[in-house]
Order: sequence, then C-alpha cells, then structure tokens
Amino acid sequence: MIRPILKYGDQILHEPATAVGAITPDVDQLIGDMIETMYAAPGIGLAAPQVGMGLRIAVVDVSIGRDPSGLIVMVNPEFVERDGMQLEEEGCLSVPGFNATVVRPSRVVITALDRSGTAFVREGTDLLARAFQHEIDHLDGKLFVDQLRGIKRDLIVRKIRKLTRAGKW
Repeated sequence: MIRPILKYGDQILHEPATAVGAITPDVDQLIGDMIETMYAAPGIGLAAPQVGMGLRIAVVDVSIGRDPSGLIVMVNPEFVERDGMQLEEEGCLSVPGFNATVVRPSRVVITALDRSGTAFVREGTDLLARAFQHEIDHLDGKLFVDQLRGIKRDLIVRKIRKLTRAGKW
C-alpha cells in the first residue's frame, strides 16, 4: 500500500525514532509499504518517520528499482565508520521542490538488520553513502534542511512557512 509522505513541519519528522524490538508481521507490512511508496514517489530512500511511523526503519535503492539487488532494507541501522567528504545537491521526499548542496561523508559503513531480522554490515560510497546518511538522519529526527546553515537554510524555511500559511504545503 502506498502511504502518504509527511512534509517538513510534521512533528514526527523532527523527533528521534524508536528502535524496532522484533520483526513482526506489522513491521514486515510497514517495510513492504515503504518500498512501494519509495518507488512510487519516486525516490532513492525512505525512512519510517516520513510515512508517520516513529520506528528506526529505512529503505534505500540508488538504482530506483532498475537493479533488483539494489534494494537495501535497514532496521535499527547504526554507523560503524564515516570518513571522507562530498559536496552534492540533495533533495528529500518530505521537502518537495527544494534542493541544496549538503556536506556528507564520501564513505560510510553501517550495521543493521535486514527484513528477516538478520544482522548485516554494508559499506556505501558516494551516492549510497549519501543515501545512508540522509535516511539515518531521518531516524534521528533530522532533515537535510537541518544540515544547512545561514541564508540557504533561512530561505528554504521561510518559503515553507509561507506555503504553509497559504495552505499550499
């Protein structure tokens, strides 16, 4: 089932998510819905808080569905290593219509559980490293806008507030 994606300003997006205790049928259903929602958007990643669930679950597929082995389900992901630096343009399904250059690590290593509850370790570089960092930020209650400083952040936040007041957000 495709779920609605919450937008910047919804409280759940700004709160840390809760660790998943067990992969229950409800959690498995949520993961399936998140995958379907991510591909329908279309996006390369989606975190549970973006669909209104405050759980530490995220899905990533930098191939946007073109490579069946590209889908990565992360339950309770944690960083093991982060290094390097990349500056790239970034957007977010919860901040539609806005992009900005964000500083991210160029290489990360994460540990997480997969959809069946099996632990795994995965290295990501470049776009995959960026996607891992972006989605784990969501699980920590942060959006890419929160990574920005100064006038760029202020401009985006002001435009969102204006759209909200006009009933267009």
